[in-house]
This record gives sequence, structure tokens and C-alpha cells, in this order.
Amino acid sequence: MWITSTTVLEVPVLTEFSVPPVAPTPTEGNCTTHVLDNVRDAPHQVIISLQRGDAWVGMTSQEFYEEVTAVAKGIIASGVQAGDRIGIMSRTRYEWTLVDYAIWFAGAISVPIYETSSAEQVHWILTDSGSVACFFEAPRHRAIFDSVSSEVPDVTRTWVFESDCIDDLKAAGVGVSNEELEARRSSLTPDSLATIIYTSGTTGRPKGCMLTHRNFMFEVDSVVLGMKEVFLSPGSSTLLFLPVAHVFGRMVQLGCVRARVRLGHAPDVTELLPLLGSFQPTFILAVPRVFEKVYNSAQQKATANGKGHLFDTAANVAIDYSKSLDEGGGGLGLKIKHALFDKLVYKKLRAALGGKVEWAVSGGAPLGERLGHFYRGIGVTILEGYGLTETSAASTVSRPDALSIGTVGQPIPGARVKVAPDGELLLGGDQIFVGYWNNPTATAEVIEPDGWFHSGDLGQIDDRGFVKITGRKKEILVTAGGKNVAPAVLEDRLRSHFLVSQCVVVGDAKPFIGALVTIDVEALPGWVKLTGKPEGSTVADLVNDADLNAEIQKAVDEANKAVSQAEAIKKFAILTTDWTIDGGQLTPKQSIKRAVVMKEHAEEVEALYR
Repeated sequence: MWITSTTVLEVPVLTEFSVPPVAPTPTEGNCTTHVLDNVRDAPHQVIISLQRGDAWVGMTSQEFYEEVTAVAKGIIASGVQAGDRIGIMSRTRYEWTLVDYAIWFAGAISVPIYETSSAEQVHWILTDSGSVACFFEAPRHRAIFDSVSSEVPDVTRTWVFESDCIDDLKAAGVGVSNEELEARRSSLTPDSLATIIYTSGTTGRPKGCMLTHRNFMFEVDSVVLGMKEVFLSPGSSTLLFLPVAHVFGRMVQLGCVRARVRLGHAPDVTELLPLLGSFQPTFILAVPRVFEKVYNSAQQKATANGKGHLFDTAANVAIDYSKSLDEGGGGLGLKIKHALFDKLVYKKLRAALGGKVEWAVSGGAPLGERLGHFYRGIGVTILEGYGLTETSAASTVSRPDALSIGTVGQPIPGARVKVAPDGELLLGGDQIFVGYWNNPTATAEVIEPDGWFHSGDLGQIDDRGFVKITGRKKEILVTAGGKNVAPAVLEDRLRSHFLVSQCVVVGDAKPFIGALVTIDVEALPGWVKLTGKPEGSTVADLVNDADLNAEIQKAVDEANKAVSQAEAIKKFAILTTDWTIDGGQLTPKQSIKRAVVMKEHAEEVEALYR
């Protein structure tokens, strides 16, 4: 490992850190090579499970290869040329994975579109990328395109998964020879463009991130080989429910194919718990909000059943037990209590995740130290990572053999990280994208001539090379008194309360820090019953309720423990409606569009300071 450091008050602070590579940088091939390797080395191994009613039906490496090549021939037969861009607008499902690889076999470039995208967003992505074709999940998605199709004349071919387009493409491609297909596939090199992923964007119009096959191959090799216990253990499997349109879900999809992990897809997250129960994955990936919801729901259910104290005690024991693992193990008393609560509480929580989950991968936002210790304490170790679309997903990640809860891990093997003089994290390695599509000015703003990428995030590197994110560079609030405040730490802690859905910390150029808080409508009925409020009470009914405000004040008081008095939240406002993706306040990965929230709730913010 290569390290540079400085010293502040005799405490070493690293300014740069890297981890040695675990695989050579790809110099030939492309992402389709993994499919061919699987056919050669394990043609009969089940690598994908398809949901058929209540059962999961296995698909082997050979069968997947045959499906991919048949669809790729159909794409070629439609007139798509090598290097053409093809959109994919769909929820996470098997067909997404299938056509992603088929597009590459045809020598083309895939352009993901979130299935929640508006007509304006669909129009922008397809026109800016110059796409010539697009896959849609269902007629409703095709209808969104139809509303703007006259302004997207280059998209002359559209296919709909739910209208049997896969069978139609297979039939259309029977006249395309194996030689022509192989010529297309093998024309792609590590430097060829694999995908253009448009950043969901918390502000402004999305920019297209150009990721090459080398970017993905390096990323996947580094993550899979750096986390062998997760991806390469016998019988490894995962149920993918995050959007594959997002780079996080996409990386895990590619990693599963690379490592021959049994992969399942869950399009409908409202059916997630029964699907986890039937699929029984050995690891899952999710954003922190999912882990928060599981914890908060369990806590609320226990409280409603009169067992809130039992759950809280069990949670504290799990956290203490996890912390003890970093200090050589706890004493006999802690181990006895942990074993007791494992039978009473932890076993049930693991069963809710399918019963076989040992690992989880978290990304997209900070998880928080308390949740990290809680989950490890119940037997599900969360490996937290950090990255952006521009970094092909993870640039840093906790690994089973290099874990520090409360951080986002060390750089992935072969990558590097550096802290700039102003505290911004700079990232380096072959996972860094080659630039923004049709936007060289924006590219030059974030990539230095020597290859360092400006993440826009503030962070620190501890004396062992573990990275901690401390805030967004552009989201630092400066109070009227000149105090710099990073809102992330306060917001993360506030969201850990079971009644809090979302929050935004405010106070830029104001005399003190405040917060806007939304209530979790799924958790509210349980609290209403517990506190004896009128049945059916809504957030609007209770926004001025003394008990509800006192409960949120408890969450604020807990969050304030993490900061100085000058940074603490002094006032908050409970909003009557939650923020959603459809409402435009959240990105598809659940990140808050701060500018949108501030504009929509300008009056509520001003009211805090009257």
C-alpha cells in the first residue's frame, strides 16, 4: 500500500492512500468475455434464477449464452450498427440483464433510463445520446416515449418486454450468422464505450457518464476478487431489487455474471419480503434507507406488541457485541446475552431477509455507525461502499478482511484516493469514467490532467486508509455567524428515528440551523395506536400535535449529540407530505434533490426564522 500523510497535533492524518491490485488491468476482451468464460468453464451451472409463479427456475450458463446471442442477432437484423446507442427503460428484471449483454454482443452501447422517468427526461436522454432504438418494459413506458416520439426521430426501433419482444427478436435474427455476430462482439475492446449512464441529478439536466468496458471489467474484478467471501463462496446468491439503471445495481449484475453467483431479480419491491423468503440469498445489496426501514419496522412492531424495551435492549446488546469484535471479543456476560437475544430476536430478523444472508453491501448514502454495528451484531455484516456513476460504482468499499464500521472502507484494489487541500476527495484508478457525453467542458471540470477525479464530496482518510465521508462540498451551510456546517451527519441521525422518513437541514446565511422533517406514513399508524390518538389520524391532522413534535424533538436531540452547539438544530418543521421520486423531490436512488426541496418549501424555511 502506498501512503502519504501529514500530522496535526501529533495525530497522523493520511492525505493519500491506495490498495494494490488483485487483477491485471484488462488489455483485451470486453464485458461479454465473462459470458463466454462461463460457457467454457461451467456450462451447466445455474447462474440465474427466473421467477415462475411461486417457484424459482434455474438458467444455466449455456442457456443464458444461447438467449443472449439469439437476441443479439435480432438486434443486428433490425439494422442496428456497431457503436449505436440503445435505450433500456425498465424495472429490474431478467430481461434487463439479457438485453444489456445482447446489446454488447451486437457491438452496440446501452443507455439506461429509469422506469420512473418523465417524458421530458426520456426525450433528453434519447436525443442527447443519439440513440437509434429503445427497449421498454411495458406499454405504459412505451406510451411515455410515444408522447415525445415525434421529437426523437432517430429512435426508429422500439421493443416492449411485456409484448413478447424477446421472442420476436429471436425469430428476426435467425438469418444472422454466427460469424457476423462474433465479428460484432469481438470488435469491442477494453477502450470501447460500454454504456452511457445519465446521472439522476439532484440539480440541473442529467449528464451522460461514458463508461468503457475497461471501467466495468476493472471494477468487477476488483470488487469480486477483493470480496471473495461474498461473491466466490460456494452457493453464493443474491436477489437484485435495486434499479439496474443505477450504476450500483449494474455493477452487482455484472459481478454476479463474472463470479457465477446465482442471480435473481425482484421488479416489485412491495413483494420483497416474500421473495427474499423464497429465494434465500446469501448476500443482498441496498441503499441505507432499506436497512433503516427494516430496523425501524422491527422496532415499531415490537413496541406495538408491548416488547419495545426487549427490542431496544437486544439492539444495544447487538451493537455492544459488534463493537467488542473490534477489541478482541466481549466478556462472558455479553456473549451469554448475545446468544439469548439471538434466539429471541436476531434469528427472526435474519429470517425476514431470507434466513441465509451473511453479507450485505450498502451504497448510495452514508449508513451510519450505529446501524452498521447493529446489523453485524445480529449476524449480517454490512460492507459499506462509496462511489459515483462517474467511478463505475464503488471507488472505496469495506471488505471482509478490511472492515471499519462507520467508514466507507479503503479504495478498491488497484484504486487510490486523495484528500485535496480544501477537503474534497479525489479518486483515481481504472474505474474512473472517460468523461461526459457531448460535454468536454464539464469533463475538464472534474478530471485533472493526471487522472484524478473530483468527487464533489468532502472526506477524511484515517491512519489505516479507511475513508469517511463528511459532507458534500456544495452542500456546506455557512450560518450568519460564519459557522460551516455539513448537514449529512445530522440528516443521517435524524432519519434513524422510526417516525422520520426524510429530512433536510437548513441554515445557510441564517442565524442558526433548522430542519424540515417528513413523517414515515407506514410507521405512523402504529405510533397513533400506541399513543391513543384517533384512529386514522394523518400527518396533516397531527402536524401540530404536542406528542408528535416531542417525539421528533427526541430524534433532533439525538442527532445534535454528534455536533457542536453551534452546529446543532435549534428548530424544526414537520411537513404534511413526504418527498417521493414521483413528486420530483427524490432521485431514483432516494437522494434528496435539495434545490427542489428548498424551492418548494421556501415558506416553511422562512417561518423557522421569524
